[in-house]
Amino acid sequence: MTASVVGAITPRLQQAEIERARRKPTASLDAYDLYLRGVASFYKWTREGNDEALGFFYRAVERDPDFSVAYAAAAGCFSRRKGFGWVIDREQEVAETTRLARRAVLLGRDDAAALVDAGFALAFVAKDLEDGAAFLDRALLINPNLAWGWGTSGFVKLWLGEPNRAVECFAHAMRLTPLDPRIFFMQNGMAHAHFAAGRYEEALSWVRMALREVPDSHAALRVAAASSALAGHDEEAKRLIARLLEIDPALRISTLRNLFGPSRHPDYPAKYADALRKAGLPE
Repeated sequence: MTASVVGAITPRLQQAEIERARRKPTASLDAYDLYLRGVASFYKWTREGNDEALGFFYRAVERDPDFSVAYAAAAGCFSRRKGFGWVIDREQEVAETTRLARRAVLLGRDDAAALVDAGFALAFVAKDLEDGAAFLDRALLINPNLAWGWGTSGFVKLWLGEPNRAVECFAHAMRLTPLDPRIFFMQNGMAHAHFAAGRYEEALSWVRMALREVPDSHAALRVAAASSALAGHDEEAKRLIARLLEIDPALRISTLRNLFGPSRHPDYPAKYADALRKAGLPE
């Protein structure tokens, strides 16, 4: 019960702080206010919002060079860029993500929030699965009630080839914080985990919820199209691919590897690619 209360209250308190920060004049903002403004922009789930958030986080660490959570949040913006297909210079962004995440971990070894965003960015963007998983595990030892930590750990479990364990992580995250503005991330994760386990109708059920929250999510549209194709919903699969190509006209089977996280099991990305091929994604 205590864990549920903590998980439910935390996002409400953060949202109240975000609203307070928005009302303050820019000239008087301190590093924490800049960080909160960045979080507010990050929650817009748009490219423009993500770019704006990154700017706020960079300004926050200029004000306070030891602000571990702001470094981690900036690394999280690069995770968002990869997940939504917004990367411009892949090599440069991997290097910058690694720099930010490593700095966050160095400064925030006992800060669960910093360890979560930094660990996920290292795993997803830099494909350093070993260190990313270790930092996430450390975060959850420090704060086992951190819902965002369980949510990001779900994706790491998926990349480690443990889809059923991933489902448990995502479910626990949503129980801890059912009103979290990042609930989309966990629903999308559930869809990916069920897809990996071969439960395509369950994957579709979860990804439809995710798409109601963020209709133009690149990752959610991809797993929705892949799940539809393997579940036999051919028309839905084609419609979803058409929407994906409206958002990202350059998307091809050959470019999917740039969007995937690391995988200990090569069969998973191959199955994903084959499903999207079946759905109608061009080579």
